[in-house]
Amino acid sequence: MNSEATVGDKDQPEELFEHYRFEADKGQNPLRVDKFLSNFLESTSRNRIQIAAKAGSIHVNEKPVKVNYKVKGGDIVQVVFPHAPREIELIPEDIPVPIVYRDEDVIVVNKPAGLVVHPGYGNYRGTLVNALLYVMQNLPMGSANERPGLVHRLDKNTSGIMVAAGTELAMANLAQQFFDRTTQRQYVAIVWGDVKEDEGTITGHVGRSLKNRKVMSVFPDGEFGKHAVTHYKVLERFGYVTVVACKLETGRTHQIRVHMKYIGHPLFNDAEYGGDRILKGTSFTKYKQFISNCFETCPRHALHAKTLGFTHPSSKEFMEFDSEIPEDMSAIIEKFRTYTHNR
Repeated sequence: MNSEATVGDKDQPEELFEHYRFEADKGQNPLRVDKFLSNFLESTSRNRIQIAAKAGSIHVNEKPVKVNYKVKGGDIVQVVFPHAPREIELIPEDIPVPIVYRDEDVIVVNKPAGLVVHPGYGNYRGTLVNALLYVMQNLPMGSANERPGLVHRLDKNTSGIMVAAGTELAMANLAQQFFDRTTQRQYVAIVWGDVKEDEGTITGHVGRSLKNRKVMSVFPDGEFGKHAVTHYKVLERFGYVTVVACKLETGRTHQIRVHMKYIGHPLFNDAEYGGDRILKGTSFTKYKQFISNCFETCPRHALHAKTLGFTHPSSKEFMEFDSEIPEDMSAIIEKFRTYTHNR
């Protein structure tokens, strides 16, 4: 037995596996690494992150750091452990999701609010992908194994029309259409305040907030983020809130939500962008109670992907799918109609 080899093996550093990797934007203000990571790992407590740092599992630029290390622009932050990351097992699940249209190439669904689109950290089951696998067993995997068939996404609490691909060719074709911006997407939103113009266009780069990585910000000078354009048109006014149709020219994360906040009209009950408190109206108890009831009726940001149009990957026919405004948003609109009529 070779004793030197035995000692050498024992002294070798433990192999570490990367579980998470984040790059700080160039404009990142110095921020403690535990707080920086908590902005990304929403399901993980600050205490767990601090414990990981003490165990040497938080690395910045490939070196372990203490919990009080301040992340700067350009830093690469890794979370590493001696065990491999958990593989996400994609399990078909019988989850009720309304199917609007289906053939061999595509499936169009009306996603309910509250349904996460694809599996990920903290959401391994009960997603739209699990539901799609139940009705279409051989969804194409694409480049991201946990997102079979998906070519675009909606936020968890955004409802509305989505398309998924049924074949590899369809997936590539649809993905190219979204990349080339040839799809037609229209949303309906309820926003705070009386939108001044009947219609308009919001232009401003959208990127991760430099203060809170969980949300997006608008960078009007284009120094950060990606180019984003949202067209809007007023559908109905109630003084306190306005119902608008929004047409996306680009498709950035939280685009409508952050663009509407940027012009001073956050989405109704959008907690991440300040719409979950009274931003317009009176201080009367009756009005406060009315808004509280509205928040309970629609316990999410009031945004619905109403229509989606795309060219069918095989037939090359342009197809457009429409949906009704969901009950929670319809109820809010009706409540404001009644309230403003009776005031």
